[in-house]
Amino acid sequence: MNIVVCIKQVPDTKSVHFDIERGTLVREGIEATINPFDLHALEAGLQIRDVCGGEVIALSMGPPQAEDALREALSLGADRGILLSDRAFAGADTLATTYTLARAIDRLGPVDLVLCGRQAIDGDTAQVGPGLATRLGIPCVTSVSTLEVLDDRKTMHLRRVCEEGYDLIEVEIPALLTVMASLNTPRLPSLKGKIRARKAEIPVWGVQELGAEPGRVGLMGSPTQVVSTSVPKFEARREMLEGSPEGQVEALVARLKEAGVL
Repeated sequence: MNIVVCIKQVPDTKSVHFDIERGTLVREGIEATINPFDLHALEAGLQIRDVCGGEVIALSMGPPQAEDALREALSLGADRGILLSDRAFAGADTLATTYTLARAIDRLGPVDLVLCGRQAIDGDTAQVGPGLATRLGIPCVTSVSTLEVLDDRKTMHLRRVCEEGYDLIEVEIPALLTVMASLNTPRLPSLKGKIRARKAEIPVWGVQELGAEPGRVGLMGSPTQVVSTSVPKFEARREMLEGSPEGQVEALVARLKEAGVL
């Protein structure tokens, strides 16, 4: 089974800072990592490959340093890694991103399964998975919490999380799934995997290799743009209520009424 796992390199949330004047994230000197949800997508792909055979290809779009994320994916067990990197890809929104990813997957040839994390922790749109499935013309199931590939290796049984609980779904392959963190526990890299990842050659595909239309990638292909951002300011006030328990309750109710809560 040929499986493509889309991964994204994101800033480590433990060390992210925000430039209030510029309205942007400060990325310089910030440690980057694989988007946490994507690690669960990669683990799902590796487990399916281990049972059904085939290969897992890690695919990432980003600047040259995103190669580090692909090497990490290789150390975890991915068979190949491909980086989509070109100055023309900069500033892409989800529409332009899905176009670029779809061109790459088409170039890879027949693919049985595409796996993505439920969302990226830096954008939180959860749009790339469904948008990519639409471009590829294959079924899409989002927020998958359990999955089983049937013996025919052409059908999967899935549990999808929804607001009312969950849905049980049967889907035919090829398909695209976005997965939840509850799906599995990502494995740790082995020493052998780290050595292989360090030596691996990672192809870099740009606009020319993908045969992409320049007007459909990056900022030029993005109808949505961030005009401005701001950080909300929170002012917390604290007041100690004294007196008897009954008096404190009365004072609290009065304060809540003043605040319009009651």
